[in-house]
Amino acid sequence: MPEHLPVRPARPDETASGDRYQPTLDRTPARRSVFEEAGGMPFFEGLVDRFYQGVQANPELLALYPDQADLMGARHRLALFLAQYWGGPTTYNEERGHPRLYMRHMAFAIDPAARDRWLTAMRAAVGYMDPPPHVAARLLQYFDMAAEAMRNQK
Repeated sequence: MPEHLPVRPARPDETASGDRYQPTLDRTPARRSVFEEAGGMPFFEGLVDRFYQGVQANPELLALYPDQADLMGARHRLALFLAQYWGGPTTYNEERGHPRLYMRHMAFAIDPAARDRWLTAMRAAVGYMDPPPHVAARLLQYFDMAAEAMRNQK
């Protein structure tokens, strides 16, 4: 091209050589969060409600809760925490700050028996809610790990 002719700038849909730009589309479906795959907030609220039915039915497990007559605060916090952990809204952090789970549970004597009672109630709640098998597997794996991590007694 002669130097004395002005060069037209490339349009946004053209390459520098003037060819039409053909973007390649990534057709890989976006990965859904466990929160979404489980059913969103209604699933986690139902899971927590069912879990606390198990807590209330087990006097030894219920004894771990300081306000046994009113578990609404504990229900609310657990539902928000689980929803956030699995990809849902960040309401837990907005209301309570960083979860600091171990620190928050230090005041409670959690020995292997208490851990196992908690896990039994949570596993029953997951079973009752009947999420898709891959979601149930991820939840149960997490609960096993988290319950052991909260143990602070031999």
